[in-house]
Amino acid sequence: MTERKTQTMQTRINLVAVVTGAANGIGWATAQRWAQEGYSVALLDLNVDAVQARALELGQPHIGLACDVSCEASVQAAVTAVMSTFGRIDVLVNNAGIGDQTGPTVAQNVEAFDHVLAVHLRGTFLMSQAVARTMLQAAPGVTGQRGSIVNLGSIASSIGLPSRNAYSAAKAGIVGMTRAMASELARDGIRVNAVAPGYVRTALINELERQGALDARGITHRTPMGRMAEPAEIAEAIVFLGSHRASYITGVVLPVDGGWTAFGSTESALRAVAVSATA
Repeated sequence: MTERKTQTMQTRINLVAVVTGAANGIGWATAQRWAQEGYSVALLDLNVDAVQARALELGQPHIGLACDVSCEASVQAAVTAVMSTFGRIDVLVNNAGIGDQTGPTVAQNVEAFDHVLAVHLRGTFLMSQAVARTMLQAAPGVTGQRGSIVNLGSIASSIGLPSRNAYSAAKAGIVGMTRAMASELARDGIRVNAVAPGYVRTALINELERQGALDARGITHRTPMGRMAEPAEIAEAIVFLGSHRASYITGVVLPVDGGWTAFGSTESALRAVAVSATA
């Protein structure tokens, strides 16, 4: 089946994608990419004004909804609203997340630790649970598929980032949960995968760099490809794993990190980065 025919078929049956944390960064890039694929997109975010503005930017039939992914009632209300509007959910992208506290472990705040896990880890669980319930009620497609879930891991899922305890624990937990759900739901026709980005050139990264809180030049040099990712590049991987093109893939964690986790030598083994790559 050609890509054009596939997109026409998707539009005709009104496939629906839900993206959390969709107001900015990777979430917004992913929502745009699903819309380009012909999906109706439900954009979810804690910032309701921003996410509704994004939905208006995409145009009809896309919608923006307020959702606190760490709150079960908020998650259920958002999923109910999506089902009321579209009648189905074919893809869930669990992208919502927040930054974590940095500094020595002995000085970290337990409430801040818990908050990071609540948004990243509990949020991924609550959204997956609520959406999987709707997917299990759907009639399977011709290949037995009912839907797919794509979670956002990180390079922190598999390597050590000093002082970033909560974020690392949350992202490692998401990888474990991805594999568990994939194993459980495969024969119900639901695929569950994860994307593990490296450093991505988002507005947050730009602000941290401006404040001097992030060594962008050091990150660029440590990355074998010599640059950070753009949000659209992460979105491409997410959409691939969530779409029919990955119909026989489940339980995987796909690094999209410019070679960061593959690199095991000293940084001196890498050639100097061209000036244009750090701009």
